[in-house]
Amino acid sequence: MHPEIIFENQDLVAVNKVSGLLSIPDRLGQEISLKDILKEKYGSIYTVHRLDRDTSGVIVFAKNEAAHKTLSHLFESREMDKRYVGLVYGQMVHPEGSIDAPIMEHPGKATKMLTHAKGKPSLTDYAVLENFRLFSWVQFTIHTGRTHQIRVHMQHLGHPIVCDEIYGDPKPLLLSSLKKNFKLAKTAETEKPILSRLALHSLRLQFTYGGENLVLEAPLPKDLRAVLQQLRKWKG
Repeated sequence: MHPEIIFENQDLVAVNKVSGLLSIPDRLGQEISLKDILKEKYGSIYTVHRLDRDTSGVIVFAKNEAAHKTLSHLFESREMDKRYVGLVYGQMVHPEGSIDAPIMEHPGKATKMLTHAKGKPSLTDYAVLENFRLFSWVQFTIHTGRTHQIRVHMQHLGHPIVCDEIYGDPKPLLLSSLKKNFKLAKTAETEKPILSRLALHSLRLQFTYGGENLVLEAPLPKDLRAVLQQLRKWKG
């Protein structure tokens, strides 16, 4: 696998991660991760932050310990502008707003998080970019970096991310749910989904590093572009 490099210098590398690829090795270490691939290319590589397996988009790794320390500080001190886009279920009542709800680990499920008063402070801003009959296309700015933050906060609002197997409905998105009088092609036995992965994308990271203002952007992948095209086509 050859990851798409968005930007690199002597200290860091930014990659457009594909959906379905782990950011870093899991506990079992049996599956290839983006970090493994970058290690083969660069030798030393340091984790700065992570994206969920099914989230696509821009992610940054450090090439040395000094850069790792600096970049980690930028994330922790909220000096990193982090923008995401995603498709959620339903039309949101307010076109923009903030979700200020603490997040903690689920006491009974190791891989799940939930909003709770005893959790860590978590802040997400959102703005609706486009409304559809059953969905909303939304931009998110996260000011904290909690595990599954956007996914948990959107569940908290009652508008989970499309195809979220943990916090929403895992069922794939079908054209028959958008298009009236949909008819399956005679040659097809079953309908092929137009989206079967988490509809969330890390769009942009902006920060100052070494006196330089870096704006690192990952264009929307083909599958999300196709979904938006279909939603716009059958909007009426």
